[in-house]
Amino acid sequence: MARRKKGNAVHGWLILDKPINMTSTQAVGAVRRAFNAQKAGHSGTLDPLATGILPIALGEATKTVSFAVDGEKAYRFAVRWGAETETDDTEGAVSKTSDKRPERAEIEALLPRFHGEIMQVPPAYSAIKIDGNRAYDLARDGETVVLEPRPVVIESLKLVDMPDDATSVFEARCGKGTYVRALARDLGRLMGCYGHVIALRRTEVGPFDEARAISMDTLLAAARSEDPGEIAKLLLPVEAALADLPELLVSQSDAATLARGQTVIIRGRDAPIMTGPAYATSKGRLIALGELAKGALHPTRVFNLG
Repeated sequence: MARRKKGNAVHGWLILDKPINMTSTQAVGAVRRAFNAQKAGHSGTLDPLATGILPIALGEATKTVSFAVDGEKAYRFAVRWGAETETDDTEGAVSKTSDKRPERAEIEALLPRFHGEIMQVPPAYSAIKIDGNRAYDLARDGETVVLEPRPVVIESLKLVDMPDDATSVFEARCGKGTYVRALARDLGRLMGCYGHVIALRRTEVGPFDEARAISMDTLLAAARSEDPGEIAKLLLPVEAALADLPELLVSQSDAATLARGQTVIIRGRDAPIMTGPAYATSKGRLIALGELAKGALHPTRVFNLG
């Protein structure tokens, strides 16, 4: 006899404005409890000391997490010059110091080196796995962590403020796998002044931005409300993560075929000629996510929205 899942079948995206000093795992747990949801997951870890956009998928939305994770991200962060730390932020012990403080012109002259595809060495205190172990666990155990450089894409990196001679504020737009802490570390090393992140806020993840973000206080207040509609209205639909993909409108019979995991031919004068990922809806209802090829949609994910 199958075990009954605990909680409610809740489907959609909650775009949380994560507060400081909360892990991403703790944030997911809080959202799951607020909705009493059966299933939840996040798209892109935020460090405890970081704030901002943490999209959390509930129920069937977890099938679309990869499209949010792989999307472009935007950050605003402050760097303190004069010290490098073991963690590249304020959490770690100081490992190197310098009396030098960079001028605006010196910083801006280096920024073009951080545009486009670059090779970046992730911080030792990161979630990257080494022989099955998280790098930060090894580092905390006192082991020397050596991570290989890997390609990341930086769409833009701008110096937007210098509130004092030891602090610079930047805005960055980058691709999957980029570490902002590593940007601060590498800038500081190149200028010989060292540096570490003292404040970090993520402002965008894929199609999700601050305009859609819900604070933890708003979420908890809605969860306490006697009106279930209060918390339900905080959710975005499952397909919100698929905003950059083409939508295919299919008939009810084709929807039934896709729901069985079978391929359908996309007919008619409006049939797409492109290839690649797409999603299908029928009468406003999300049916499947799949790959378009040779005029057919091959389902890779089928949605059961109850």
